[in-house]
Amino acid sequence: FLIDWINATLKQEHIVVKSLEEDLFDGLVLHHLLEHLGSLKLDVDKIALTEKKQRQKLSVILEAVAKCLQLEANQLKWSVESILSKDLLSTLHLLVAIAKHFQPDLAIPANVQVETITIEVIIVLIFATMDYGILSQGLICLKLGRIVADDAFDELFSRAPDRLDAVKQVFLQFVNQHVGKLGLNVKDIESQFADGVILLLLIGQLEGYFLNLRDFFLTPASPTEMLHNVNLALDLLTDGGLLNFSVNSE
Repeated sequence: FLIDWINATLKQEHIVVKSLEEDLFDGLVLHHLLEHLGSLKLDVDKIALTEKKQRQKLSVILEAVAKCLQLEANQLKWSVESILSKDLLSTLHLLVAIAKHFQPDLAIPANVQVETITIEVIIVLIFATMDYGILSQGLICLKLGRIVADDAFDELFSRAPDRLDAVKQVFLQFVNQHVGKLGLNVKDIESQFADGVILLLLIGQLEGYFLNLRDFFLTPASPTEMLHNVNLALDLLTDGGLLNFSVNSE
């Protein structure tokens, strides 16, 4: 019902919503919807590409909604973080509130109940999150037991290859969560990170900046160009205080 309502409202602007979670989190559709329904002129960019910009945009939009609906902070059933993280229930609360305020005669289905289940996932990435110095000295605890290791990576490869695949999947989800905003999809860490391009774009997304295309090779054609990209990525990580151990770029 809400999708049909939004699409009918914004038909003249050629905006088509297919998923409430995927199409509303960045604030673009909400921006157009509020301008159309409430004639609100919001001082934000139409398109926000980075997560930082999207967060800023949503903050302005949701502040305008709260002001229009005359809601106090403790009355809000949504937040910038919940909308940005594609929380469906928060998005539903927000859209229903907007619809009821600006179009009170809208025949919204009554007595809709939503059952929510909260699942807590705890993932331990010992070898990836601990300092290398600590790893080389002591005991490494994994779920399958306790391993005494000189090198955590060697131990993980030799004694827990099944855990390695699980760790890769976690990292793939993390990477795609961020580079997916640029229309990119990573399926294989080894091959797709080799030329440094994805790594550079990921750093830019996480740190909230875009790299000048003249500073790196977007489509490297040789090992030298690939090595240039990787070295640049390592320099950026080091300059940002995110890399405190040496990495062989080759």
